[in-house]
Amino acid sequence: MNTIDDFLAILRDELGLQVSTQQAALNLDQVAAWDSVYLLSLLTILERRTGRSLQLADMLEAATLEDMYAVAVAA
Repeated sequence: MNTIDDFLAILRDELGLQVSTQQAALNLDQVAAWDSVYLLSLLTILERRTGRSLQLADMLEAATLEDMYAVAVAA
């Protein structure tokens, strides 16, 4: 996962969540169908793909998908 587009592809391919680049900057409550189950699933997928542990607390603080991407690449 090298770019935000790679991150969004994971959301589309692994979670079936249809998100666009424009939606990445929206608050999560504005992303259609987003909920805590997606968050936990995404966290698991990202840990598996990167081989690194991500902090749930950091992901919970993320207000947008872009924020989640930043957490994932910073870990």
